Amino acid sequence: MNEPEFIKVKGMHFFIGEKKYLFIGTNFWYGSYLGLDEKGRERLIRELDNLKEIGITNLRILGASETSYLKNTLQPVFQPEPNIYNENLLEGLDFLLNEMNKRNMYAVIILNNYWEWSGGFLSYNYWTDLVQKVDPENQTNGWKDFMNYSASFYQNEKGNELFRNYVRMLITRKNKFNGKYYFEDPTIMAWQLANEPRPGYSVENIDNQKNYYEWINETAKFIKSIDNNHLISIGSEGVVGSLQIDSIYFNAHKSEYIDYNTFHIWAKNWDWYYPKDPDKTYIKAKEKVIKYYNEHLLLSRKLNKPIVLEEFGLSKDFDNYNVNEKTTYRDDYYKFIFDLVEDSIKVNSAIAGTNFWAWAGEGRNINSNYKWEVGNPFTGDPPHEPQGLYSVFDVDFSTIDILKLHAIKIKNLQE
Repeated sequence: MNEPEFIKVKGMHFFIGEKKYLFIGTNFWYGSYLGLDEKGRERLIRELDNLKEIGITNLRILGASETSYLKNTLQPVFQPEPNIYNENLLEGLDFLLNEMNKRNMYAVIILNNYWEWSGGFLSYNYWTDLVQKVDPENQTNGWKDFMNYSASFYQNEKGNELFRNYVRMLITRKNKFNGKYYFEDPTIMAWQLANEPRPGYSVENIDNQKNYYEWINETAKFIKSIDNNHLISIGSEGVVGSLQIDSIYFNAHKSEYIDYNTFHIWAKNWDWYYPKDPDKTYIKAKEKVIKYYNEHLLLSRKLNKPIVLEEFGLSKDFDNYNVNEKTTYRDDYYKFIFDLVEDSIKVNSAIAGTNFWAWAGEGRNINSNYKWEVGNPFTGDPPHEPQGLYSVFDVDFSTIDILKLHAIKIKNLQE
């Protein structure tokens, strides 16, 4: 099998050598966690084999997590205390990357999180300011206070020093399974600054946009100073994650150190679609998706950079979480998204690939309340969300057939 090559950017497209790189991918954020022990590694190998058979070639994975004072957050973590790193979990990441390398798969590695479920900005802020505790589940201004506190990380010099220490350690790490330093491993497509960073809660926080831009530019510049082999992306949701202002998205992504653009589409989370009332909301939701999709392809053309739809998903019919529930609307939605992408690629647009949210594979919820607890199997849904919400299980055969067909079409479009 040929050794993977580094993915590069030329204008609005990704390339591997002289060949354009297009892909279908998934969010597999918990991959390193499966690499923690022998039983998990056995499952990890089966999951990767299954994904490879489907045609998935790109995995968006978590490469950082931090201890949080909040419940419903990830455990164990990569960084249990400031500047203290979990070698077992890092070896799990080593194992994952080595197995991906064997299958010619590429990884986008997330380095931080605006949201609370893996620690992220909240943990760095708390570590360096032990006075304030913010809880998004607080009934009074919970999410507003949390999102603004999280966005204060951009100006937190001590917190960013800890973050850069972690990033430096990770990029210069030597993989225990193949002896490669991360900075020289072409299995890694890109470093991603954070999962869904935002300038703040709402347009009231517009003055924070300058700090947001500076953090993006300086962090990406720092990474490039250590590793000039790999691409860098922000991890943005798009205009929704930019105070609903397209110029903020544009300005954030025009940094010379940001190689490509990203956007996410969440029809249910953004109140475009109500799974319990699909007849009234599904068609209108699709119209909004098309508008949002086209808006970001146009922005990417203006930026002259590729773009990836790296998160999208839909729950099972009527918001059921169980494994064997129907996926009628989700299947239609996935096909609808993939049709948009295929049509765009045919006219040489900036879209290069997708990562659906999220692959659960063999993972199963085991609690009647659908909550994740430490020691439970991982599904595609993070610990703060109901297990089964957006997960694609290995027995969701109709959804998997749609993934396979899209993978074939993407491969044909690439040739």
